[in-house]
Amino acid sequence: MSTFTVERSAVIPAPVTAIYPLVESFREWTKWSPWETIDPTMQRSYDGPVTGVGAKYAWKGNGRAGAGTMELTGATAAEITIRLEFTRPMRSVNQITFNFAPVGAGTRVTWTMSGESRGINKLFMLFMNMDKMVGRDFDKGLARLAQAVSGKA
Repeated sequence: MSTFTVERSAVIPAPVTAIYPLVESFREWTKWSPWETIDPTMQRSYDGPVTGVGAKYAWKGNGRAGAGTMELTGATAAEITIRLEFTRPMRSVNQITFNFAPVGAGTRVTWTMSGESRGINKLFMLFMNMDKMVGRDFDKGLARLAQAVSGKA
């Protein structure tokens, strides 16, 4: 078994109260998630509460979008945690964390994904760098989050 962590952060020129609702509600992710535009025909479903612990999101898309679920597992003023399960193209379960820290008039948003690679995924990880593969998407997502907060999305 091997583990990985991908982390990116950006200072968004807005208070956490403007950013937090866009992350805490999966219904808001269509405004900023870097993966929402991969497949225009992607099927989405939501379950549980709209926001907070227990909120769930499932997607099923083309080969690039894959399929999976997310469940919000923790929500405090400074941190949101999510259980991410991919069912396609490869099965895996990862932990997502968003941290929010005031910085001057803005907020530093840190997006982290960590997980373990087992079986065929472990072999895949020998040839792929998760930081390079996912890190660019995180950078794009944080930029789009900043745009969504400023109303330019």
